[in-house]
Amino acid sequence: MAVSSRTQRGSKGETKPLPIPEGLDDQTLLKWYRQMLLIRRFELEAARAYGLGKIGGFLHLYIGQEATGVGAIAAIREDDYVVSAYRDHGHALLKGIDPKVAMAELYGKVTGCCRGKGGSMHFFDYERRFLGGYAIVGGQIPIATGVGLKIKYTGGHEVVLCFFGEGAINQGAFHESMNLAELWKLPVVYICENNRYAMGTPLERASSLFDLSQKACAYNMARAVANGMDVFDVYSKVSDAVRRAREESLPTLIEARTYRFRGHSMSDPAHYRTKEELEEQMKNDPLVTFPALLKKMGILTDELDRQLQEEVKAEIQEAVDFAEQSPEPDLEELYRDVYVEG
Repeated sequence: MAVSSRTQRGSKGETKPLPIPEGLDDQTLLKWYRQMLLIRRFELEAARAYGLGKIGGFLHLYIGQEATGVGAIAAIREDDYVVSAYRDHGHALLKGIDPKVAMAELYGKVTGCCRGKGGSMHFFDYERRFLGGYAIVGGQIPIATGVGLKIKYTGGHEVVLCFFGEGAINQGAFHESMNLAELWKLPVVYICENNRYAMGTPLERASSLFDLSQKACAYNMARAVANGMDVFDVYSKVSDAVRRAREESLPTLIEARTYRFRGHSMSDPAHYRTKEELEEQMKNDPLVTFPALLKKMGILTDELDRQLQEEVKAEIQEAVDFAEQSPEPDLEELYRDVYVEG
């Protein structure tokens, strides 16, 4: 994808080229910032509610990884598919699930996207082609591959984005899927969100390979590495892969190098990393660097920033109120959606 010729003015009056993909207008960039704010605020509120015991089960937060989700899903169409893992809230919101419905699902309420039966790790909305978060590590990778096969078999032109963590990349299901996707030429974009720690295990202790994108070489598959903290870089790399999938029916493996600022789940204090490491990584927080860049470009002002933050805060509060006031599922829900009615 080509890079824009837009420039920013430095302190001495010189102009510098900005690494912005072509075709992005100011409103699109502001929309991306608002989406990042929405995910961050949703996650913070979910953490608060979990601490109060209002959300049961597990809760895996996406905080720090927002640029990867926003950049990737901005590169696809509404009729394209997304399959995710247990850190799925951000992907679901980006695919159009209403924050009220998503929050209600976390609360286990009948108004949730799975009528309260899925919870944090199992968001699902077929109409929006969000085919779920999956709790089994790597379990969604063959599912996404199967969706790719369905698209090709029926002559469709949709694309599948499959998100997973680096902890899933040494699973057998990953390798079987890579082999079949390339062998059968399936329109799937595999996005490894490498946040450095599979639960609490650093990448260096779990993988013989640092550049995880090289896994694609074994299957003669196209590959790329993206800076997962840079929404522009993610958008560029995923856009190239989506074009390859849609026009040539070829898969791609993208390693998005990102970082999560919270533990693996709410029960993880993350003692396996130092405070200094976390502070250094948080300098790359996309919720800091991206609005700063927009302000340098003259797209975002302090006043507009405050306005956007207030809008998002109100939207999430509305979601919380909706979840709080929604009814619990009745006992009959236990038996609904278990079997397909013939």
